[in-house]
Amino acid sequence: MKFLDRGEELSRLDRLARRSGGGLAVVYGRRRIGKTRLLLKWCERNDGLYTVADQSSADIQRRYFAREAARRLPGFADVDYPDWRSLLARLSSEARASRWRGPIVFDELPYLVLSSPEIPSVLQHWIDHDARGAGLVVAVAGSSQRMMQGLTLSADAPLYGRARELLQLAPLDAVYLTEAFGTRRIGDLVEHHAAWGGIPRYWELAADERGTPLQRIERLVLDPLGPLHREPDRLLLEDVPSAVEVRPLLDAIGSGAHRVSEIAGRVGRPATSMSRPLDRLVGMGLVRREVPFGESEKKSRRSLYKIGDPFFRLWFRVVAPNRATLASGTSRTRLDLLAGLWPTLMASAWEELCRWRLPRQRKSATPARSGPWGPAGRWWKGDCPEWDIVAESTDGEKLLLGEAKWSKKPFTNRSLANEIRTLVKKPIPDLPAKYERLEVVRALFVPEIAADVRRRRTGCLVVTGRDLLS
Repeated sequence: MKFLDRGEELSRLDRLARRSGGGLAVVYGRRRIGKTRLLLKWCERNDGLYTVADQSSADIQRRYFAREAARRLPGFADVDYPDWRSLLARLSSEARASRWRGPIVFDELPYLVLSSPEIPSVLQHWIDHDARGAGLVVAVAGSSQRMMQGLTLSADAPLYGRARELLQLAPLDAVYLTEAFGTRRIGDLVEHHAAWGGIPRYWELAADERGTPLQRIERLVLDPLGPLHREPDRLLLEDVPSAVEVRPLLDAIGSGAHRVSEIAGRVGRPATSMSRPLDRLVGMGLVRREVPFGESEKKSRRSLYKIGDPFFRLWFRVVAPNRATLASGTSRTRLDLLAGLWPTLMASAWEELCRWRLPRQRKSATPARSGPWGPAGRWWKGDCPEWDIVAESTDGEKLLLGEAKWSKKPFTNRSLANEIRTLVKKPIPDLPAKYERLEVVRALFVPEIAADVRRRRTGCLVVTGRDLLS
């Protein structure tokens, strides 16, 4: 699959590579997010040196590093380095002598720290002195967001305040699904999003398969021989330190427990012990904490925890509780199982996609009266009717109240009219007083409308998948 998105991140790294005095970049994000691809692309564009650590001993790690460095600095691997200080000292000396400024990439830094706990302090001293003197451009990267943040963001971290570029990679935007899968059919694009989220590695595997989105899921995920059948287990095990202890929480959330008390009850632990493991899952980008629109994230007591990654939501809804059925079944029975659960997964994915893309729409692609809008959230309170999508306009004049309705078939004049009538009658949510003065814009979000349907002014804005993904 070709290199997609990451234009802003690559531009910032290129700007650092051109900086005369050098500097440090820190790149982190969950596994499979595309850090390695980005860093390799950067090194390729700037005559850089890419190295990646593994779980070997410190001596072997240095030997591997020296071998890679010798590709750019001949003779570098002819010496055995007793420690990282001596290796890095020679690296900066040789680079200065050859008038080469990097970039030098240390990927999977957490693995280096496991074998050499002193490496953060050694890197700090080297970056502050020898590397700076040589004008070197250096980047450190890692998939363990917990450890990377501890090394760079904490006030007492060795590398705190030293990074000129601090990049946390997010999942790819759904607008790039068309390029990845070669289709403009909105239904297929939303199904691919519901299956793979924005994780480049999953896109790459799925794009290499043929068939419908569900057939690709069956071969890659549901089939016990598929490469992604055990993916969550591997990802949790590979994190540093291992995150396998939080697996029961994912099972609980994936099966429908969203409040802290519910999650604690499912895993048989006191609710007071849930804060740390839930925070870790949020930090890993696998779970998100959701509070009603208009409430403070810090003060709200009505928070819910949802699996935030579409692929993980699919896996814990379909694979985790049905391992035996999937193992003993055929391709047909696996597809039948998926088909029964798919409408619910699609409704959730479509609703989340609408919230995510609403504030990111290009102005030229938006219908009249549609914004631009700020971040969108969901609203709920007791027995009151819930709202899927609530957002304030960036000029502070309007309040959007929206409902997301999923259907693989385009909405007709009749079905659209029925949904609009229901939406227009729905009571306005009990939001804080500051929203009372805003003009209310009711919006219906649907994937597609039939060719003969016209979006007339009916007191309701109709937003389609084409509007969101253009």
